[in-house]
Amino acid sequence: SDSKYYETDCANTEALFRIIQSIPSKKAEPFKLWLAKTGYERIQEIEDPELAQTRMKELYRQKGYSDVWIEKRVRGIAIRDELTDEWKNRGVGTEKEFAILTAEISKATFGMTPSEYQNFKGLKKENLRDHMGDLELIFTMLGEASTTAIAKGKDAQGFPENKDAALEGGAVAGNARKELEQRSGKKVSTSDNYLQVPEKEKRKSLPK
Repeated sequence: SDSKYYETDCANTEALFRIIQSIPSKKAEPFKLWLAKTGYERIQEIEDPELAQTRMKELYRQKGYSDVWIEKRVRGIAIRDELTDEWKNRGVGTEKEFAILTAEISKATFGMTPSEYQNFKGLKKENLRDHMGDLELIFTMLGEASTTAIAKGKDAQGFPENKDAALEGGAVAGNARKELEQRSGKKVSTSDNYLQVPEKEKRKSLPK
């Protein structure tokens, strides 16, 4: 329709925002105001990280997550940040290396890499941890916290040594998971995810 030789005009998220900013029509004004508000909130969060955490919790509540689950999720983020900071300080510098080490921890903890875990839960691009239950989050935290402690204790340097620490840290969580499963008779890892929770159940934990 626009005399060009392709079927669809494409842009990534950043480019779309720039296009919206450049549209002279008054109809685009609500979007521009939203962009300005979002940018302002982001600046506030940079100045006050605690504000970002408060807003994050509220977003989870609006989606129907319980306060108990949210606290575990927030704690898990802090533990993950501590681990990645430790990796950076110990000579692990690329996103690819982070992904490999994370996969090693997950496989040792749950018997699945993150991508395999996503398939197990029927997820596509969704954040895996946002679809974990309480125990899944707890054992994820245990694997990553154990990896951090082992890396510090052995003064692991570089990728190979930190990979060994990741395997050991994951094994700590994996052994604990297996023991719990044996004693409780129930699997920690389940195919359940937030997308499958009925809408009525999601709303039960929303604030009145």
